[in-house]
Amino acid sequence: MNADAVVLDIDGVLVDVADSYRRAIVEAIEHVHDRTIRKEDIQSFKNAGGFNNDWELTYAAALYVLATGEGYRASIDEFTDGIAERGGGLEAAESAVREAIGARATQRVTDQWDREGLRDVFQQLYLGSELYRGLEGGEPDLETRGFIHDEPVVLEPENRDRLLENYDVGVLTGRPAAEAEIALERVGLEEAIPLEHRFTMDDWEEGKPNPRALTTLAERFEADAIVFVGDTLDDVRTATNASEADPDRTYRGVGVLTGGLTGEDGRRAYEREDAAAVLESVNELPDLLE
Repeated sequence: MNADAVVLDIDGVLVDVADSYRRAIVEAIEHVHDRTIRKEDIQSFKNAGGFNNDWELTYAAALYVLATGEGYRASIDEFTDGIAERGGGLEAAESAVREAIGARATQRVTDQWDREGLRDVFQQLYLGSELYRGLEGGEPDLETRGFIHDEPVVLEPENRDRLLENYDVGVLTGRPAAEAEIALERVGLEEAIPLEHRFTMDDWEEGKPNPRALTTLAERFEADAIVFVGDTLDDVRTATNASEADPDRTYRGVGVLTGGLTGEDGRRAYEREDAAAVLESVNELPDLLE
């Protein structure tokens, strides 16, 4: 698989976020609305598409929890299938609820739906008290250590160095810039990847699978062949969409099994999206490219 440039997602690729971001989703909903979903349910939202932003995934999951109290009877899988059928994302989640329970019940749900509170609790749980004060600029209600400290590094130093020696390397992530920088520092990529070779939540509004960030990085690298490595179906779709938007270059989406998609089920899900390759982890990438 020839490549001039390699673009890496962070969550589930460079670091394991099962006990950080995903835990924050579950516990933020529980804290604000007293009920929540299971951690394993999060992948159904990811597979539905349009949830590159974990705050919006939290809002959608909370919406489901609240809607079940107003007569919504669909399972999580049925709910997320409905989101996928409507194009993915938070607006599709709202539409699925409204169509199922009607305008009046939906209004009662949205009156309870505290998106601002969910985001704030999420950030307190994820960042911990000290980082929350520094990054969010407020005083936390919860004194917490922060789940951000529970993110094992996946990319091994030897393989990191092999990628840096042989390819232009960039990052494309749904994280805010400050949180991306923390992860990149932990992996040993902060100094190696300049700001112009990063796209974070702060750099674009569209989010994956919109291809603009990936095609822009390809232009900045002046690359003819780009490999994008991610842990969700939307990551693979981003590469597919980039190929359609920028046919003069070659884009390949590679899925890893260190995020929410795992095992043979995860491999088959990637293959259905025409992933160029499916790897047990990003550590297999240098051998694949060479």
